[in-house]
Amino acid sequence: MPGAMVAQEQREPASTEAREAANAPEGRMADGERRGLPLEAYGVVPGTRFLAKLEEEMTTRAARQNQAFRVRTLEPLEAGQGIYLPAGAVITGHISRVEPAGLTGRAKIWLTFDEIHTKFGRLPIVADVVAVPGNHSIKPGATQEGVIEGRGGTQKDATQAAVAGAAMGAMKGVKDKNTKESAQGAALGALEAYLMEAGRGQELDLAKGAKLELELGRALYLVKE
Repeated sequence: MPGAMVAQEQREPASTEAREAANAPEGRMADGERRGLPLEAYGVVPGTRFLAKLEEEMTTRAARQNQAFRVRTLEPLEAGQGIYLPAGAVITGHISRVEPAGLTGRAKIWLTFDEIHTKFGRLPIVADVVAVPGNHSIKPGATQEGVIEGRGGTQKDATQAAVAGAAMGAMKGVKDKNTKESAQGAALGALEAYLMEAGRGQELDLAKGAKLELELGRALYLVKE
């Protein structure tokens, strides 16, 4: 039995690095050295998309401008001639702008990515968030690249609020046995509730470990500066 247990342990990957190596693409892992190759051979081209995960929770309730954050890549970044940066690299960035839902009815947060950390140093990176798995959306448009936008109030929510508001508004007239006042109160309560709910959005909450899809805006060269 002890021998069987030892054999089983030997078949399992010894570390996270071993598992990453097993899933790595064919080619050579970038080590920062040029080795006589042209710079273009080390460039991860603009438009390359890859997944990353948040290393901490982020919410428009508490987020502040210039607040730092970190994400970790979930996929390797491949350059030319089989050169790649393995998954697991940390990218640091900062929140360039944040709008809670109470300001505009729809929460928004802008993320700026600054550097990607590799075993051979830090490299500048230019990237945008283009997708967020889950109940969030990216607002389209050239002036809105990379903004993560929370959902606003829905028509269903507003209608349900109107029904509840009508019931509350009619309550006083019913108590006073005044039919006209009851009808007026119901109409006013329904209108107020509908307008309030229709203009109300949800705060944007991104949990630790949430996945973001990023797209490179400029070439990322996997060499030492």
